[in-house]
Amino acid sequence: MPLRNPLTPPRTALFLALSLALPAVAAPAPQDDPRHTSPTELDHVVVTASPLRHTADELTRPVEVLAGERLDERKANSLGATVERLPGVQSSYFGPGVGRPIVRGLEGARVQVLSGGLSSGDVSTVSVDHAVSIEPFLADQIEVLKGPATLLYGSGAIGGAVNVVDGRIPEQAPDRPFGGRAELRGGTVNDERTGMVRLDGATDYGLNVHFDALQRETGDYDIPGYAESARLLAEEGETPDPALRGRLPNSAVRTSSGALGVSWTGERGFLGASYGLFDTRYGVPGRAHGHEEDDGEDEEAAHGEGGVRIALEQHRAELRGGLDGVGVFESLRVKLARTEYTHTEFEGDDVGTVFDNDTLEGRVELVHDWGGWSGAFGAQWVDRDFVAIGEEAFVPGSRSRDVGVFWVGQREFGPLGLELGLRRDRNEVDADIAAAPRRFDATSVSASLRWHFDERLHLTFGLDHAQRTPGAEELYSDGLHVATQSFEFGDPALDVETANRAELGLHWHGERLRVGASIYHVRYADFIYLADTGIVEDDTPARVWTQSDARFSGAEAEIDWTFAENASGAWNLRAFGDVVRGRLAGGQPRTVSFAIPHEDHADDYTVTLAPRGDLPRIAAPRLGGELRWERDGWRAALGAVRYFRQDRVAAFEDETAGYTLVDAHIAWHRDTAGGNAWELFLDGNNLTDREARPHTSFLEDLAPLPGRNVGFGVRVFF
Repeated sequence: MPLRNPLTPPRTALFLALSLALPAVAAPAPQDDPRHTSPTELDHVVVTASPLRHTADELTRPVEVLAGERLDERKANSLGATVERLPGVQSSYFGPGVGRPIVRGLEGARVQVLSGGLSSGDVSTVSVDHAVSIEPFLADQIEVLKGPATLLYGSGAIGGAVNVVDGRIPEQAPDRPFGGRAELRGGTVNDERTGMVRLDGATDYGLNVHFDALQRETGDYDIPGYAESARLLAEEGETPDPALRGRLPNSAVRTSSGALGVSWTGERGFLGASYGLFDTRYGVPGRAHGHEEDDGEDEEAAHGEGGVRIALEQHRAELRGGLDGVGVFESLRVKLARTEYTHTEFEGDDVGTVFDNDTLEGRVELVHDWGGWSGAFGAQWVDRDFVAIGEEAFVPGSRSRDVGVFWVGQREFGPLGLELGLRRDRNEVDADIAAAPRRFDATSVSASLRWHFDERLHLTFGLDHAQRTPGAEELYSDGLHVATQSFEFGDPALDVETANRAELGLHWHGERLRVGASIYHVRYADFIYLADTGIVEDDTPARVWTQSDARFSGAEAEIDWTFAENASGAWNLRAFGDVVRGRLAGGQPRTVSFAIPHEDHADDYTVTLAPRGDLPRIAAPRLGGELRWERDGWRAALGAVRYFRQDRVAAFEDETAGYTLVDAHIAWHRDTAGGNAWELFLDGNNLTDREARPHTSFLEDLAPLPGRNVGFGVRVFF
C-alpha cells in the first residue's frame, strides 16, 4: 500500500515539546553559527573538502557553497533537489525519494557524494532508483566541487564532488557550553510533516557531544494533471481515468535519521567518533517496475497502487582525529568510516531484490608549508563488498578495492596563485561470476592559475587530466533492469576513460556587486555511456554499456547585486544561467553483441552504434533570477527558473518541453533577550502549478515534478 501515514501524534508532540522547551534552558548561540551566514559572506566560508582548508574565494578551482539562510530555504527531501539551483548543478529524479546531483551534465558514478569528506557508502550509482543515504536537513553546509575532483577523491569524482558537512564529530570546542537548533515544518503538496533537532555541548575538560535526529513523513504528492505525459498517452492510444488526475500514486516517503558523536579537543588536536543511522522508505512512482501483462492483471501495479516500495537502512560508524605540529608537517588528519547498508525492494508485499553494501574507507592527510608551497600529501583506500539477490539483480555481486595516493599544493607568485596536483590510483573489481578480476590504474594531474588583477577582479585558468575506472554495473550488467524498464548489458572489456579539461573563469566582487562566469571544454577518450540500441522486445528496449570519444562544452554565469540599502530595507537581485552539451566525437562505428534471455531460449543481436550524436539525458539549459528583501528581522524572496526545451537528444530519445518554476520565501526572525532566536517561515514552490518533466529523469513520461506546494514551519536556534 502507498506510504501515506502522517507523523503519529506522539512523535509530533515530542518534536514540538522539544523545540519549544530547549530554548528556555539553552545558552546563547555563537555568532559564527551557519544561520548568520549571509549570501554575500559565502565566499569566505572555509571549504572543508579541500585539505588546505581555504575559503571559496581563495580556491583556484570552481566551487559552490550552500549555507546559512540560502541552505535553509533550499533544503529538500533529496540532496540533488537541495543543490539544484546552484549554477552548473541540477538533479536526477526518480520520485521525491531519489535525487542525485548532476554537475555540468555528469552524474552517477562520475559525481562523488561525500559525508564529511568520506564517501556516502550507498549504492546510488548502481541504479537511478536508489537514494543517496545522506539527509540534507541535518547539514551545516554543502560544498559542490565542479570539474574533476579526482585529485582529492579518486576515480568516482571525475565530474565533480558534493560534500555534506554535518559536524557530527566536533573538531574544535564550541564557543558556548550548550547550543543547537530545532525545526518543525509541513507542506501542502504531500501532507509533509518533518521534525528535526540538533544539540551540541561541551565541558571544561575538552569533551564535546553532538546529537541530531530527524523524522519525515509525506503522502503521495499532488501534480497538475495526469502522471502519464500527453505524448505517452497519445502513443498508447489511452484515455486517462479522471479519478487518477491530480495525484501521483506511490510517491510517499518516510525517513528517519539520527547520530551521536563525541570528541575530545585539546590545544594541538582532536579525537572523536560518531555513530549514525539513516532509514528511509519510499515508493517508486510510475510504471517503471510494473510488468505489463496481456490480461491486465498488473494494471494496478503499473499505476503504482501496488507498485514497488524501497526500504533502505544504513548504519555508519566514523572515527576522526587531527594533530597539529607533526614533525616537519603542519598537521595530520585521519578519517575512518565503516558503513553497513541494506536496501530491499518490495513488489506489493513480496520481497523482490535485496542489495547489501558494506564499505570500509580510510583517509590520511599530511599538510605542509615548505618553501612557499602550502600543500598536502594524502592516501585513501576503500574496500567495498556488494551483493544483489533476487529476480531483479541485474548486476552480480562484487568486491572492489581502491587505493590512491595524492599531493596537492598551492603557491603565490605576486599577483599569481598557482595550484598543482597529482594522484595515482589502483582499482580492482572481482565479480561473483566466472570472470577474471579486472585491475585498473588511473592517473590524474592538474594545474590551475589565479591572476589577481586587483583586490576585486581575478581570472582563473585550469587544466586537468583525469581518469575514471569502470564500475561493476558498467562491466557486468546482464538482464532486465526493472527500474529503467530496459534490458541492460555491460561489457567486461571496458577500459579506463580519460578526460582532459580546460576552463577559463572570471570573478569580480565589489561592495554591492558580485559577478562570476566560466566556460569549459572537456575532451573524453573512451567515455563510458549507456547506449540505446533500438532493439525492443515486449515493449522493453535493450541498452548496452559501451565506450566512445566524447566532448562536453558548457558555460555558466551568476550575478549578485545589492542595488539598494535604505529605509525600505536591503534589496538584492540574483541571476544565473548555465548550459552544457555532451556529444559523441566521432571515430569508427562500434559493433556490440548481446542476448536477451527468455524462459526456454535467448535472442541474439548484433548492433552497430553510430559514432556521432548527442549523449542521452543531458541537462537542459537554464536561466534563473531571484529578488530578495530584508528589513528588521523580515526577509523575503521571489524567484523563477526557466528550463528550456531540450532538443539535442540521443538516438531513440525524445525531446523534452521547457517549463518555468516559480518560488517564493518569507521568514520572520526574532532574537530573544536570552541570546536565543526563532523564526517563522513560509515557502512556496512551483507557485504556478506548472507541469514539469526534467529531461534528466528516466520517469519523464511517467512522473512529473510535484505541483504547487506551500511549506510552513518554525525554526528555533539556541
